[in-house]
Amino acid sequence: MSRPDKLPKFLSEDAQKRLFAEPNPRYFSPHRDLLLMRVMREAGLRVSEAVSLKPEHVDMRNCRVTVREGKGAKDRLTYISSGLRDEIAEWIDRRDEEAEGTEWLFPTKKGTKVDPNHLRRSVKRYAEKAGIDEVERVSPHTLRHTFATAHYRQHGDIRRLQKLLGHSDISTTMIYTHMADEELEEGARESAEAFAEEIMG
Repeated sequence: MSRPDKLPKFLSEDAQKRLFAEPNPRYFSPHRDLLLMRVMREAGLRVSEAVSLKPEHVDMRNCRVTVREGKGAKDRLTYISSGLRDEIAEWIDRRDEEAEGTEWLFPTKKGTKVDPNHLRRSVKRYAEKAGIDEVERVSPHTLRHTFATAHYRQHGDIRRLQKLLGHSDISTTMIYTHMADEELEEGARESAEAFAEEIMG
């Protein structure tokens, strides 16, 4: 299988921390944006799936998220951390107070569904403020790529990753094996350079 010309952008741990530090949770909309970004990062959701979440889609006991009729009209299960689960529980109290009667988990203050384009602009703005490299390539989908890259690094199970991402075709998921191969090659080059410098020095 040939390697794609341009591999997807993903965020380092440091870049993630800086990005998530930008929204000010004292205010409703930035607080919502922060939780949306974290859900996309932890559960590997597409932006359209994240803004379509409803409270009943999150199983608080098991930290499980049900994605209803995602791309290809197939429901799937994915997971979030207990820490994020607890933050979402606190958010629901705020949501019920400030956007009373809404059906959406992460609504606008008027109770309507967040426009995916709004979230794309917000993520770009937070990334710019955070000083993240290649900011023009940072988007909500970058958080999904970051999830997938981290999951494959840790588990190396491409079939499991395919299921979590909701890819109908395994070839779409295989991009993350290319990313892992590129990292291995880069690490090998760095080791060779360090060894050569030590010997020559």
